[in-house]
Amino acid sequence: MHPYAPPLQRAVLCPARALLPASGAAPYLRSAARPHPGLVLSLTLPGDPRSAAVGRRAVAAALPAYGLRSRAWPASHAVTELIAVNAALTPGRELYLSLRERDGALRLVLWDQHPRHADPDTLALCEGRRRQALWLLAAVVDDWGGDWGIAEARPPHQGVRSWVLLPQ
Repeated sequence: MHPYAPPLQRAVLCPARALLPASGAAPYLRSAARPHPGLVLSLTLPGDPRSAAVGRRAVAAALPAYGLRSRAWPASHAVTELIAVNAALTPGRELYLSLRERDGALRLVLWDQHPRHADPDTLALCEGRRRQALWLLAAVVDDWGGDWGIAEARPPHQGVRSWVLLPQ
């Protein structure tokens, strides 16, 4: 703080800051009575193989910060595999990643913008290749007692929704 600044200029940029009680205690800094909502992380990434490293680092940093260090390894590997494979299937198109902790489980969802195939044979071939490419994801998730899958994205999303569930 500048030594010549008037006391009011020490406040943050928000004009409501000046309306705090005279004691200076910020009500939003006190512990809340409601429970912590848990981990919620969302990222939009380019459809590029390098995005796998970005997603992996974000997940690896977020989990210990929320007391979930024990699941950092499988979640980091799962997000790496999902992003790498989906980026290869939809190069240049954005991927949307969501990681949440709910009911003691980590739920990881990745939406890509892969177009829906009208021909059933092409659709089956494409899904088969996607599942085959995710063999390492399947091994990691199975080893940790989890589940994973692929489905058509539900509105408002388009494309394919790949998901992983890692229990506690």
